[in-house]
Amino acid sequence: MQSRDEKRAAKADVNRITGGRRLRRNRKSDWSRRMVREARLSADDLIWPIFVTEGSGTREPVDSMPGVERLSVDEAVRAAEEAVELGIPAIAVFPNTPPSLRDETGSEALNPKNLVCRACRAIKEAAPQVGIITDVALDPYTSHGHDGLMAGARILNDETVARLVEQALVQVDAGCDIIAPSDMMDGRVGAIREALENSGHDDIQVMAYTAKFASAFYGPFRDAISTNSTLIGDKRTYQMDPCNAAEALVEAELDIAEGADMIMVKPGMPYLDIIYRLKDTFGLPTFAYQVSGEFAMIEAAARNGWIDGERAMVESLLAFRRAGADGVLTYFAPRVARMLKDGAI
Repeated sequence: MQSRDEKRAAKADVNRITGGRRLRRNRKSDWSRRMVREARLSADDLIWPIFVTEGSGTREPVDSMPGVERLSVDEAVRAAEEAVELGIPAIAVFPNTPPSLRDETGSEALNPKNLVCRACRAIKEAAPQVGIITDVALDPYTSHGHDGLMAGARILNDETVARLVEQALVQVDAGCDIIAPSDMMDGRVGAIREALENSGHDDIQVMAYTAKFASAFYGPFRDAISTNSTLIGDKRTYQMDPCNAAEALVEAELDIAEGADMIMVKPGMPYLDIIYRLKDTFGLPTFAYQVSGEFAMIEAAARNGWIDGERAMVESLLAFRRAGADGVLTYFAPRVARMLKDGAI
């Protein structure tokens, strides 16, 4: 046991080394940690992605995403009402289109009575307080699983953009509030923005999937919308190379110049550096998509008892906020919002 003189000498040595600064002072208690906290999490930071499917009263589990279900339109309305109750500002709607309605050109995307459009109308009527974000891409509607039109093995950029403009207008007419093109075709943001302006929808926001990487983390999402079994080849010719960071700055510059109101990075956790660089460079509202693979890894590890699932969930979301994200699309949204409401975070 140290003597009083030895303790004083040790204290003097540490003070000399640190210059008298003791960062642990601010960590000594919960109230002090809360006072100096840099990144915070609230329900306002959450966007809830949901999957819609045919049927009534239907809730189909997605096996690779424990706790996530495909919802029929009436159940999607209940989810939207839950979002309002929890203070979640927006939901993002993705369809599980029946195989019989998928073809090479994704024609069902232009059907004003497709799953997304029916869900938008029903949600807007029942829960007008919640924002609706719709994905603009053809992959949920094509028989080949790609985001665009194809000629042989080649994705046709300009022809696809024209189709995406039509899809966006159909979704806006159904009541969506934010158009989110995820296809990664060149020029699609500008074309959609111009079409919105020309059709009197100048107040509709565009959230561009600016840096969407050709990632291995999308597998469970493709299970949820049933494109894993239909996808021919891969999407590397239009989604970003995971090796590239500076290219994301160019993508963002182009999307902003074309009229994007918000930009997004997808996936999230493996690309925190991209989130930081885009927010730091452009200052535009910047979002992260905590994708299905990220969600599934945390859930699987938690269910196996390998990690504390709730702590890992919250820590992951705080990481996005710390990196500069203004909000996060996450399948954890209702759970985290409930914890926030109950004072558990």
